Amino acid sequence: MSQTPTDIQIAQSAELRPIVEIAETLGLGPADIENYGHYKAKVPLGAFQNHNGPKGRLVLVTAISPTPAGEGKSTISVGLADALNVRGRNPVLCLREPSLGPVFGIKGGAAGGGYSQVVPMADINLHFTGDFHAITAAHGLLSAMLDNHLFRPNDLNVDQRQIVWPRAVDMNDRALRSITIGLGGRLGGIPREDHFVITAASEIMAIFCLAEGLSDLTKRLGEIIVAYTRDGTPIRARELEAPGAMTVLLRDAINPNLVQTLGKTPAFIHGGPFANIAHGCNSLIATRAGLAFGDIVVTEAGFGADLGAEKFFDIKCRIGNLEPEAVVLVATVRALKMHGGVKKDLLATEDVEALKRGLPNLVGHLENLKKFGVPAIVAVNRFATDTTSEVQAVIDACKEMGVQAVESDPHSRTAEGMLELADAVTDLLEAGGAAYKPLYPLDMTLREKIEVIAGEIYGSDGVEFLIDAEKSIERLEGIGMGDSPVCIAKTQYSFSDNPELLGRPSGFHITVRDVIPSAGAGFVVAKTGDIMTMPGLSARPAASGMSVKDSGEIVGLA
Repeated sequence: MSQTPTDIQIAQSAELRPIVEIAETLGLGPADIENYGHYKAKVPLGAFQNHNGPKGRLVLVTAISPTPAGEGKSTISVGLADALNVRGRNPVLCLREPSLGPVFGIKGGAAGGGYSQVVPMADINLHFTGDFHAITAAHGLLSAMLDNHLFRPNDLNVDQRQIVWPRAVDMNDRALRSITIGLGGRLGGIPREDHFVITAASEIMAIFCLAEGLSDLTKRLGEIIVAYTRDGTPIRARELEAPGAMTVLLRDAINPNLVQTLGKTPAFIHGGPFANIAHGCNSLIATRAGLAFGDIVVTEAGFGADLGAEKFFDIKCRIGNLEPEAVVLVATVRALKMHGGVKKDLLATEDVEALKRGLPNLVGHLENLKKFGVPAIVAVNRFATDTTSEVQAVIDACKEMGVQAVESDPHSRTAEGMLELADAVTDLLEAGGAAYKPLYPLDMTLREKIEVIAGEIYGSDGVEFLIDAEKSIERLEGIGMGDSPVCIAKTQYSFSDNPELLGRPSGFHITVRDVIPSAGAGFVVAKTGDIMTMPGLSARPAASGMSVKDSGEIVGLA
């Protein structure tokens, strides 16, 4: 009896087209791209920023609240793009780059799955074109220049007790959540407490994904607040004369990466902020490249719609002047049963009643999406253990809301299992009716914006602001950041800030511990619950099952 091939085995056995041929489908010649081997390339900004042709139509893929059972949002995104390609719709896929932390931690890979993947899968999951390393290096350069200035001459009067710029590394490492530096004696720097964030949570990642180009990147890097003086005056990266050199490190990384799907659809994979601690979308530059070259652009926002989709609409679309026209909400029978109280090891057993108990989570996300004025469709990502009765229960529930739900199978059947969804999305686009609008106006106070998101999207009964959060809001509004969008850092597993409250909880409050500036990115981050910006590894991380054969072939990467 033959075993089902793993994701990496499928990817490694695929015959890829040379990247120059993929570029040709976008109208780009060999001189218009910068090759990174045979199957990867970067597209210089000038190749599309002055594009005068028709602009593509933007489709967002998001999901219900995630569970350990997995929802397959990236897999649906890839499968949808491939199905649109089969239908001759000239699609372009735009996704985030995976972070090494989750790749070696829990996920083991983040390039789709089964027969709906972006390839070369191993390259994309690992070092790719070096973008994450460049961001980590730029972050480290600013950290080094800040501590060097503190050591000598500190003519900016940096208060070492009010340094807010951390260090960064692209790995899950809980031991770095709180550290002490500068213990090398008289010439070893100034001793002080510090901490690391994972690179995906770095403000430079947020800036990278919202910058218009190199000059805008430099300007935004200069706005980063690294510390305060004793009297509370913010000290910015430009005062350390760091942005120019940081941009030097990011010069090549800012160009979007072009690869392909297993179905030979062009894909831009660029940038990778997490949606639970950042804004969770691929770069604005890559999205605009897709809109310049494709008729339909399929993009994804991380985690559930309460996180990634809300930030996509309220931050990325607002800053980037994007006009999304349709949303695909991914749901699985497995996840809905978990939201209905079923344990993970019992998901293979049919339980329509438990699924119905979990349906309020799906309903809640659909109701929220309506508030942004963009029509939605539900993709029921079908797994082999799902029964017809369970799938039909999801479809019927959506029908009662006046929303179409389509059974989808991107994992085992790739485009063939996604044609119905592709046709439904096309019909949704052709019907029109999208009238995108953000959830809140920018002239609200920071506190009011947080309360609107918590009430309208999470369904909370109120927000508790701890003393640190109150002081931070006062400080941020005092330095002119009161008109910024808000990026809420929250658990991905629940509408609430408590990961144990599944389904669609009610009667809860959101607790805001602190509000910190991302001045270069142009938003503020409200930290809720126990959310952390440096993940840890599990008891047996995905890295434990990985190895390399003598041939160089990677084993165990998903």
